[in-house]
Amino acid sequence: MTSTPDPHQPEHGVNAMTDRFHSVASAIVEALLADNPEWASGLGDSRFAGRLSDFSIDADTHRAATLTDAIGALDEIDDTMLPAADHVDLEMLRSRISADLWRLTELRPHTWDPLHQLPSDALYSLIVKDTLPLQERLTAITERCHAVGDFLATARDRLDGGRGMPRVHVETAIARTRGTVELLTYALETLLSEAPKRRAEVEPARDEAAAALNEHVAWLESRLESATADPRLGERDYAAQLWYTLDSELSPDTLLTRAESDLIATEEEIAEVAAEYTGQSPRAGQVREVLDELAGGAATDADSIRPLCEQALSDLWRRVADLDLVTIPEQPVRVIDMPASQRGTAVAYCDPPGPLSPTSEAPTLIAVAPPPEEWAPQRQASFYREYNAHLVRNLMVHEGVPGHALQLAHAARYRGATPIRHALWSGPFIEGWAVYTEELMAGHGLTGGADPWADLALRLMQLKMRLRMTLNAILDVRVHARDIDESEAMTLLTERGHQEEGEAAGKWRRARLTSAQLSTYYVGYREVSDLARDLSTARPKASPRELHDAMLGHGCPPPRHLRVLLGL
Repeated sequence: MTSTPDPHQPEHGVNAMTDRFHSVASAIVEALLADNPEWASGLGDSRFAGRLSDFSIDADTHRAATLTDAIGALDEIDDTMLPAADHVDLEMLRSRISADLWRLTELRPHTWDPLHQLPSDALYSLIVKDTLPLQERLTAITERCHAVGDFLATARDRLDGGRGMPRVHVETAIARTRGTVELLTYALETLLSEAPKRRAEVEPARDEAAAALNEHVAWLESRLESATADPRLGERDYAAQLWYTLDSELSPDTLLTRAESDLIATEEEIAEVAAEYTGQSPRAGQVREVLDELAGGAATDADSIRPLCEQALSDLWRRVADLDLVTIPEQPVRVIDMPASQRGTAVAYCDPPGPLSPTSEAPTLIAVAPPPEEWAPQRQASFYREYNAHLVRNLMVHEGVPGHALQLAHAARYRGATPIRHALWSGPFIEGWAVYTEELMAGHGLTGGADPWADLALRLMQLKMRLRMTLNAILDVRVHARDIDESEAMTLLTERGHQEEGEAAGKWRRARLTSAQLSTYYVGYREVSDLARDLSTARPKASPRELHDAMLGHGCPPPRHLRVLLGL
């Protein structure tokens, strides 16, 4: 005989509150996905694949009301009655909605940043990523192409009525828009060659979209001279952006102080390794001499950089497996040339199949960009010295294995009661893990001691990248909340970061195009490294693989929430 549960018993109340949260959270995520079709497509949810986001004034009003209602619904959840995993999900969702509402009503990038309203990502995800059956992809591409004209007309209307555009954003938007035309012209041809019967339907839509994109380029070019707005956010908005991006109470002042202190410590460490590499005592200028020697002797070029990336990935798969550092998912990874529609910010990115996709057969893409075509030959050569064969190995640790590609494959395997941790990713955790693995692999060496000079070269590149990561945070704060100018920034990056001129120029551009994202590497690295240390102390009998698998077994939550999930 079974008894009827007493609704006044605590356990029943807990279960009811948990069920209520699951229902509310799923409905909110569903509304967020429907409102942002491009984001949904990137996550592998193809239900809205034929649509583009609406950035009209009426849509803003509706979006603000939806986000406000969502916060109200979450406020009605008694978080003291939720288990730890659901409590974390609640906090993650609340943070995301609050950030979206602040950006919509306060920062308002869609009224001054032309990069915010481009269809590049929406078309890229369908043309380049093999996440849908071919026929469905072509249908969605056709629908999105038909929507491009109205989408860009709305963009021009909102941008003309805004506070003005920064020139660096307009220049980058022009390049990306031209790259999107190129994507439609050439990359789409590959798909049409596989389905020639669809050509009569797809080509008119493609031509319509290309014409709309070219019209937008002309409009952006006509606004270049008047694009004099300051790309810097200012102290108030930057502090808020930092808060929401890091999911942390870390202030700009505290971040700057910590980063400047760690920069000095890393400078001392790389000086010691450079001396070990030369077999000489440390001396002034030695680090730069060693890095120049390594860069000059192993400079890449347009033909060699991608094969070197592929070879480095192959070597890393074997080395990580031999060291048994972490479980390696069976997820294919492919290196590609970064499409022109995606260039202008980062040199490389990792693009996994969306975790909401019904299939996981599509490969993870690691894209590497060439130097900008408009760069002078000397600056282009500096790019290939910066991304020399030694640094490329470290880059593939970060973007590939055991960095982003491996971590995001683990995250896709997470199964929760709601889609929150598949939809919401913490930048500090993702970037922090990748930087942490750079240090992990440099400590073990790629050759296991068989070639100590190659292992020392990797260690030097890893420390150079740690300098870069720390300078990223310093530059981020000083650009948006202080008063650094281009000359000061270039000196800081080239002298203390030992960066080539081309890399430094690209980072100065990126610091003005983005805000707070450059700080995720440094802050995330500190948090993930501390977490790994504390977890090892708490579980002294666990192997490195068990510890790392535990860290990767909860999706991509902010590090502070991962501590809770790991019982720390």
